[in-house]
Amino acid sequence: MEENNLIKDIKPKSETLKLIQKYVLNKYTITICLFLVWMTFFDKTSFLVINELNGEISKYEDQLEYYKQEYEKNDAFYKKLMNNKSEKEKYARENYFMKKPNEEIFILVVDSTKVAKK
Repeated sequence: MEENNLIKDIKPKSETLKLIQKYVLNKYTITICLFLVWMTFFDKTSFLVINELNGEISKYEDQLEYYKQEYEKNDAFYKKLMNNKSEKEKYARENYFMKKPNEEIFILVVDSTKVAKK
């Protein structure tokens, strides 16, 4: 009776080994696993490289959106500047220190060494 129990215990283990040999150690299963490992890590177009490139694409799309907003802001400022003579004069006086013929401009420069001591 004990021998029969031992044989029954050994038999399922051998069946599982046969199943493992049949399905897991099959040449097609091994080939598919090797292919997946190759495509994930080693190929030029691996999933890791594609993921990295997608990250770069999203970064550049964000930059594109930023530059579009800056362009619209600058374009609106340019149109405002070209259509209004007083705005043009104000911009020229503030940024290029232009003056009218009968006036003087004083440019005040702050001494940075005195400011740093305070």
